[in-house]
Amino acid sequence: MLTILACVILFALAVPLVVAWTTHNRLVALDQRCETAFADIDVHLKHRQNLIPALVETVRGFTKHESDILLGITQAHAEALRAVAPEMRLSAEANLTQNINALIGLADRYPELKASAHFTELRKELVDAENRITASRRFYNLAVGEYGATRRQFPGASVAKFCKMSTRTPFDLGIERVLIDEPVAIKF
Repeated sequence: MLTILACVILFALAVPLVVAWTTHNRLVALDQRCETAFADIDVHLKHRQNLIPALVETVRGFTKHESDILLGITQAHAEALRAVAPEMRLSAEANLTQNINALIGLADRYPELKASAHFTELRKELVDAENRITASRRFYNLAVGEYGATRRQFPGASVAKFCKMSTRTPFDLGIERVLIDEPVAIKF
């Protein structure tokens, strides 16, 4: 009888420990997936940032008096390069995206800029970079969502609190997402 009682007590102690251990390992794996996904976004953002100086110089050659937009993108670019923390980085990149959209919008006012082969190539590379960023952002946000859901569920909530595991911020474009999702107007 004593051995049965000891086995029951041992089982009652072992099950919660195994559940906590496997939950902790799952949370760590999901957190690492978020890190990897953010690093993937970072690679694409750096590629986009490498395109910006050439784009600015090309536009500057055609638009001498658009200094506000050029200054805005230069400052946003510098801010994005200085941002280290993920939350600061996401905010700086959203600001940079807004300024890039304004810069690209200049082409409509300058037909000679729009006709420039160099500008067209840079714009194509920038669009490709934005598409890769969007795909990486979606994967990152899915990873953050799965990590967040696991942190909120039982026993994940208890394990995350005990291990002091932090939350993750999704990469959201906010109001800018609406502007990007609007269909492009085609003029004839």
